[in-house]
Amino acid sequence: MSTELPILPGATLGILGGGQLGRMFTIAARTMGYKVMVLDPDFASPAGQMADVHLQADYTDHGALKHLGSACAAVTTEFENVPAASLIELAQHCRVSPGAQCVAIAQDRSHEKSWLAQNGFATAPFALVYNEGDLDQGIADTGTPAILKVARFGYDGKGQARVNNLEEARAAFREFGGQPCVLEGFVKLEREVSVVLARDDAGRCALFPVAENRHENGVLDVSIVPARVTDALAGEARAMARDIAAQLGYVGVMAVEFFVADGRLMVNEIAPRPHNSGHYTLDACATDQFEQQVRALCGLPLGDTRLLSPVVMVNILGDRWQAGGPHWGTLLAHPNIKLHLYGKATPRPGRKMGHFNVLDADVATALQLAEQMRDAL
Repeated sequence: MSTELPILPGATLGILGGGQLGRMFTIAARTMGYKVMVLDPDFASPAGQMADVHLQADYTDHGALKHLGSACAAVTTEFENVPAASLIELAQHCRVSPGAQCVAIAQDRSHEKSWLAQNGFATAPFALVYNEGDLDQGIADTGTPAILKVARFGYDGKGQARVNNLEEARAAFREFGGQPCVLEGFVKLEREVSVVLARDDAGRCALFPVAENRHENGVLDVSIVPARVTDALAGEARAMARDIAAQLGYVGVMAVEFFVADGRLMVNEIAPRPHNSGHYTLDACATDQFEQQVRALCGLPLGDTRLLSPVVMVNILGDRWQAGGPHWGTLLAHPNIKLHLYGKATPRPGRKMGHFNVLDADVATALQLAEQMRDAL
């Protein structure tokens, strides 16, 4: 069921998922004058701490979904693993963005890779693996080494295994419980970049600057903006991201991650939500990705995405809570560093606890300070 647009401040907005992305959406929405209802099963969810109402229930709880849909003018999601059926159910009561079909494609790697290939978007070599027998042809198609990834519910390096031969691939497939996987071949990687964008109901698109991303152990470590690529490559990445959103019929904020290999762009993943690599927008852009999410959800004009300053974003993982850290005083001694913590009570290795942005007129200087502060924490 659709609603008349625009949805103005004073209305209640809903979000499925109560992690840090939901928290930052909630802060943006409340700053703009909206009420927020969060549905998340975790009683201590970061977004639930900031919301007007926290529904502590499963994402498939029909009663909770009906309550959310009836109380809210519009509902969005903070992560792609929300069941598409729940979005369809919510759409009977209120506006839902992004739509279930887009989320269903992005939440399953096999569907996502197939959709990208069918629509003419370049990817690394891949093979779909539904049973152990598929690995023989899969290895032949992708070559080795390769990476075996579970098709669903893998993130931040989880549900992935590097394999160097057929036997290792079979062992990894068994370790993953025989669930559907995607086998991805290696490419001669030069760097990784991403584009965050917003698209409205009329098909208008607002794109943020291209971010250059570095990962450690499958988790984003640092994003550098503007990306250190040619203007031509940055323009191509933005154009490709815009085309993906248009062909999906997407409404909302989304991110597209790319590999740069042999001077060419290859799509790695689509994220139907704000993205970790877009956190730099909180301090360095005229409009951040979470205000943009509110605007797209409510049918408001999309915000200005201008970059106001070069910036480097650094993730703060739970590993930093070792040996008496983190040392916040060292970090906050710098007036051009902006700290964002997510309200998570329990730090764990690899868990995203927060991030900081370093702003400087020179991106190389910002990167140097960011790396110093990351190590000093």
